[in-house]
Amino acid sequence: MYRLPKPSKTTVLASCLLCLTLLAGGHHTSYAQSEEDLVLLDRSAKAFSSVVKKAGPAVVHVGVEKATTGKDLGQFPSDLFNDPFFERFFGPQFRHPRTNPKQDKRAFKQKAAGSGFIIASDGYILTNNHVVENADKITVRLADKREFPAKVVGTDPQSDVAILKIDGKDLPILALGNSDSLEVGEWVIAIGSPFELSQTVTVGVVSAKGRNRMGITDYENFIQTDAAINPGNSGGPLLNIRGEAVGMNTAIFSRSGGYMGIGFAIPINMAKSIEQQLRKSGKVTRGWLGILIQDINEDLAKSFGLKDTSGALISEVTEDSPAKKSGLLQGDIVTAINGTLVTDVADLRNKIAMTPPHTDLTLRILRDGKEKDLVVSVGEQPGDMASITKKITGTTLSEMGLSLQDLTDEVAEQFGYSKNQGVLIADVEPDSPAAQVGLQAGQLVEEVNRIRVQNLKELQQALKKSANPKQVLLRVRSGERSQYVVLQVP
Repeated sequence: MYRLPKPSKTTVLASCLLCLTLLAGGHHTSYAQSEEDLVLLDRSAKAFSSVVKKAGPAVVHVGVEKATTGKDLGQFPSDLFNDPFFERFFGPQFRHPRTNPKQDKRAFKQKAAGSGFIIASDGYILTNNHVVENADKITVRLADKREFPAKVVGTDPQSDVAILKIDGKDLPILALGNSDSLEVGEWVIAIGSPFELSQTVTVGVVSAKGRNRMGITDYENFIQTDAAINPGNSGGPLLNIRGEAVGMNTAIFSRSGGYMGIGFAIPINMAKSIEQQLRKSGKVTRGWLGILIQDINEDLAKSFGLKDTSGALISEVTEDSPAKKSGLLQGDIVTAINGTLVTDVADLRNKIAMTPPHTDLTLRILRDGKEKDLVVSVGEQPGDMASITKKITGTTLSEMGLSLQDLTDEVAEQFGYSKNQGVLIADVEPDSPAAQVGLQAGQLVEEVNRIRVQNLKELQQALKKSANPKQVLLRVRSGERSQYVVLQVP
């Protein structure tokens, strides 16, 4: 059963204004006023239409084929929900159960579709990596129905950006805008091929900016929008009212399996930087400082004497890294880069990653309650680089559920530490404050309230200097990683 389409926002707004003016009294005055309103709304509607007419020819349908087996699919291949985009958008609950497990070894051609947009008249196309990943065949269909085989120029799974190339000349192109200047509440337009329905246009607003930690990609700084985005919109443009691409539609959030007003787009400034590198060298090179960083919660903010929780706390500095060479230390809090404030770990991580290697940056840091500027020459991120941030567990004191001991030569060798490197956590009491923050036996306390400790005697001396005996700031080591934690007596 099909439902009638809902009236557009412009139609609804026009109807509301017309009703209000008629009820206001005075037929001639209200009629004149409503005419003015309708003229204004008509101009707005035509503005949206002109944007679509200008941008639409550069938006393409991306068809993908991949050879696979029933075992790889995990479901019957002819079912509509075999499309991998259903699982990407809606989760594994949309996988149809296999009706015949014996078909696991049979070969099938799995088809899927997404969107993209032309950014160069000679055939370069921007789309999502997940649209073309592991594809055996890619076909691009233009708005005028022409079809071209496409090849992958380069992909970046960490940001979900990919570049395709088709053999064409004088193709329509889509202008790229500036996503940094985009404001929450601005009108935006999405064009794509949801459910194979090419050149579908939806309208909404920017709901939020800087969305991260969504678990979609490694580097996230999404634009959130309520413009309707569905499977097949992936890789299509998010336009501003000037007809410029300010984002690339990537995913939606849904609990029902359908559109729920929350869609995410990669900012075009991020996509542009990656696209330029992919076209030039076929790979992406990211900036790197060589630090482990963590967010600042309220407890850490109080321990470091901060007014708020903005910034990123350095919990570890890698040896022979750009950070080490520039003088950055454990416990430093990065508050700004080149005068631009740093909000949290994700913000700092993205800013550094998008900075070309060998670029000098001025970092504003807070050290021992005093602000200081340091110039850092950004290095190149190692190819096997894992996540810059990594959660590890910590330690605490006896009244907080910890049993501690000095490091003997034998114990230090057993745990891979050096003698006098710190105080070992021998045991953690279940359900204690230490256990609740994730501390574990075998970890090492290296600092107490920013004071370096090498043994139990120094640890006790550091505790006596604490201004608040019911709260302790520790730096705890686990293997090659350390992190600050705050422990409190309940």
